[in-house]
Amino acid sequence: MTEPWAPNLSEREDPRGLKATLAWRRGELAIELDIALPPRGITALFGPSGAGKTSCLRAIAGLDRGSAGTVSLGDEVWQDSARHVFVPPHRRRLGYVTQEASLFVHRSVAGNLDYGYRRAGRPKHIDRDALIEQFGLRAMLGRRVDALSGGERQRVAIVRALLSDPSLLLFDEPLSALDTTARNDLLGRLETLHSTLAVPMIYVSHAIDEVARLADHLVLLDAGHVVAQGALQATLTRLDLSAALGEAVGAVIEGTVVGHDAHDHLTELAFAGGTLFVPRRGDIVGQRLRCRVGARDVVLTLERQTGSSALNQVRARVVALADADHPSQCLVQLDAGGCVLLARITRRSWHALALMPGREVWAQVKAVALGA
Repeated sequence: MTEPWAPNLSEREDPRGLKATLAWRRGELAIELDIALPPRGITALFGPSGAGKTSCLRAIAGLDRGSAGTVSLGDEVWQDSARHVFVPPHRRRLGYVTQEASLFVHRSVAGNLDYGYRRAGRPKHIDRDALIEQFGLRAMLGRRVDALSGGERQRVAIVRALLSDPSLLLFDEPLSALDTTARNDLLGRLETLHSTLAVPMIYVSHAIDEVARLADHLVLLDAGHVVAQGALQATLTRLDLSAALGEAVGAVIEGTVVGHDAHDHLTELAFAGGTLFVPRRGDIVGQRLRCRVGARDVVLTLERQTGSSALNQVRARVVALADADHPSQCLVQLDAGGCVLLARITRRSWHALALMPGREVWAQVKAVALGA
């Protein structure tokens, strides 16, 4: 079994980041939030429906006055109940995007974008034109927002939030109401935004593919409580979280695009443990790319297989074993060249293969399971 998990103190105690220690009730749900987030990058609040994710986001924003405790971002104290300090939401410099775009229907797209930009004093460090191009809004600046599709409205809402010069971005499942095409389009645009984002973002989602593609840091919520928090890959591959993570149990691999197979529509991705074939997207050679490998999508063998439909076979070493969420199954933690993988297999298979820590195995992964 693995050693008990402990937080990365250097990451948790970064004085520039967001810290929130709050407690309150929402109906029958008692919520306790105790998080310390990095000052940059995207933090995902992840968990099942009803876990309290949106409630936590609203409390951080100051929209729920029923919470008691403290909230601070860097040296700015937004809430300290013991000292009767409470900074209202409009003074917290927040960019807030919800499932519904909540745009000003009496303004054009340009009018919506310029509202927050003007209030922020047209900050010179924000490239308004670049954001408009990045989110494909140039051709619709003069249109009324009630004439836009759902995906277009969300793009406007996101750029409007960015132009307001926020110190913190809060995104509450911004893709959940979109169809597949619009969702994938906007997810790709958010991926591009990630590399240039200068302020922290908290992104609420119950979709593991969104989390895998966007997040650097993960806060796992269940029944109103923080079950775990830490770097994305390290948290998703912990062996003690299978019940809380459910089908999200697995690994996130980051590699470099080294080639494409135009005939079979595949992309070859090089990572620390070897190479993987993933469904082809528009990524160029040399680009960094993330993919998620679910624990259910990994099959273990003692020898490299031939005549198999699984394109990807990665040599790995067994690190540890833990109980899964069903007594017939277990989770196997693997080291593939320094990259952690998880496999969910039956206990019968564990015994039949005589697996144990240190044993060399081959991990087979279907290409179709890899596209994050």
